[in-house]
Amino acid sequence: MVAKTPASPAFSRLVTLREQPLAYPKSLVELAYEQLLSMLVTMKIAPGAHIGIEALSRDLQISPTPIREALTLLEAQKLAYKIPNVGFRAAELLTRPEIDDLFEMRLLIEPQAAAFAALRSNQQSFDALTTLSEQMARIAGGDETDYAQFAEGDARLHHLIASASGNRFIAQTVEGLHVHLHIFRFLFRTNAPERALQEHAAIVSALLARDPDAAEGAMRTHLEASRQRMATALDHHDEALPNPASAPPRRIDTGDSYA
Repeated sequence: MVAKTPASPAFSRLVTLREQPLAYPKSLVELAYEQLLSMLVTMKIAPGAHIGIEALSRDLQISPTPIREALTLLEAQKLAYKIPNVGFRAAELLTRPEIDDLFEMRLLIEPQAAAFAALRSNQQSFDALTTLSEQMARIAGGDETDYAQFAEGDARLHHLIASASGNRFIAQTVEGLHVHLHIFRFLFRTNAPERALQEHAAIVSALLARDPDAAEGAMRTHLEASRQRMATALDHHDEALPNPASAPPRRIDTGDSYA
């Protein structure tokens, strides 16, 4: 069985997994993929940790075969890797240089994608962006579930803009780059939704005005601000560790980052 990678993974769903029964009109591989991705992003599976297929099968009530296929999809995204005769492990956290490289790539692609979207997007995409922005404004600044939903909304907004560019390769690239940042968001809990909302509003406003230069500039400003806030969060994290070389990572709340 070959499953299509979901376009907008629901990162918040695992937060409430125990409170409500599963009811997804999806294939078992898609369901397993979505749940495993949520567990990785929300740090329920720690970076570098062994991923026990049999235990997951019991926990998620999904047979081992779809879980293995879902892990293969995650391996293609560099979020998991397989060790011969050992099994799957979660990918390690990106290093600081890798984060810099990731933002460099995003700055090359996403501003131009926003410019394309301003010129090419249809009204349906604009309506979806407006609705999503309003939903994110309502849930900003809440508890952990709200935080997860806001992070999911942020990923979806960037994906919607990339998709609205009319270039599927851009959309696929943006989706692949963006997912890696979610793990850092939950590790550091660096949540500044008010700032992110303002930056998103500038992007959406430029798109609605069909102003490609303004859309490109607003997206660039947002990404550069996100990059700086992420660097600040990492600096705070390093300062909080007495021995960064040996101490385990801790979740901290600097209150000033959201990519």
